[in-house]
Amino acid sequence: MTRLVSLGVILGLIAVFGLLSLRVMSSFLLPLLLAAMLVVVFGPLHRWLRDRLLAPEWVTAGLTTLFVLLIVLVPLFLLVARAGGEAVAMLRAPDGLKLDANVLGGLVETVNNATGLHVTAEAVNAELRRLAEDWIGPIAARTPVVIVKLVIGLVVMTVALFYFLADGRRMLAAVTRLIPLDVRYQWQLLEEFEEVSRAVVSSTLLAALVQAMLAGIGFSVAGLKGVFLLTLLTFFGALVPFVGAAAVWGTASLYLLFFVKDTWTAAGLAAWGACVVSTVDNVIKPIVLHGQSKLHPLLALLSVLGGVGALGPIGIFVGPIAVAFLQAALTMLQTELDHLSGGNGPVAAGDAASATAVAQTPAGRVKSS
Repeated sequence: MTRLVSLGVILGLIAVFGLLSLRVMSSFLLPLLLAAMLVVVFGPLHRWLRDRLLAPEWVTAGLTTLFVLLIVLVPLFLLVARAGGEAVAMLRAPDGLKLDANVLGGLVETVNNATGLHVTAEAVNAELRRLAEDWIGPIAARTPVVIVKLVIGLVVMTVALFYFLADGRRMLAAVTRLIPLDVRYQWQLLEEFEEVSRAVVSSTLLAALVQAMLAGIGFSVAGLKGVFLLTLLTFFGALVPFVGAAAVWGTASLYLLFFVKDTWTAAGLAAWGACVVSTVDNVIKPIVLHGQSKLHPLLALLSVLGGVGALGPIGIFVGPIAVAFLQAALTMLQTELDHLSGGNGPVAAGDAASATAVAQTPAGRVKSS
């Protein structure tokens, strides 16, 4: 009885301090998840360096982390800096937030005739600039806070990436001892996480890159200014389902229609965006997710869309992982039910085959090393 009471107290302490720790670490969950996915993506490079250099673990982990920073964060920073420069130059230009009076004149005259007002193109441009400044002002005021949070997130992600690479094997060994689940099943879940993480990252980035390139072609053909800025905005927008590239090419189409008064160009850009740019996202993601993981294409698509709807942007990663874990858990349940029903011989043989397969996976190699 005393041991049962002690066990109950321990479980209560774990529940209380587990929830408290989750609350404390909640703001760092996304950087930690991104670091874990980077470990999955660049794990083969780390193992290659470790086998070739025969250096201490922290040295190869540091080299891999430095490589990730150089090929991922530095180019991303340069692209954002160039796009930001174009945006600032556009805002500072005398006609940056000013519509052509000749183009605007016809629309203003139509409105005046229909309503009896006496609006001028100059007044519309002044109001447009005022509204833009009122809208940009609060964003600019929050920019320092956003930058600080972004820098903190990048630092946490970088440090976590280093320690996941340097101490990953010891961390996994400690976790496997604490989880009351058959070790074979734990490694099976880890294998699912590795496969789905790599598939999610590659499918999301590939779909966003293809959408941005196709949208950039449309912006260039339509004769819009700031094609690079619009293309980069499309890339970042395409990373978020429901918002997607349509937020950029749709706005550009409306601008061409109502202000440039080029109906055919606006219609062409809208058709290109709807039929090609936004459609290719629903083709690339399911194909890549299905090809690199065990998820059915329909489940792959629904897991991404449903994950974003339920959890926000982080649902892009969590949704497919959750569905893959559920699929793996159901397979484990079926194995255990078959075992309990009396099929000890085939299941035992299947368990041995499964253990051999797990040992041959990257996770199994980490465990065996």
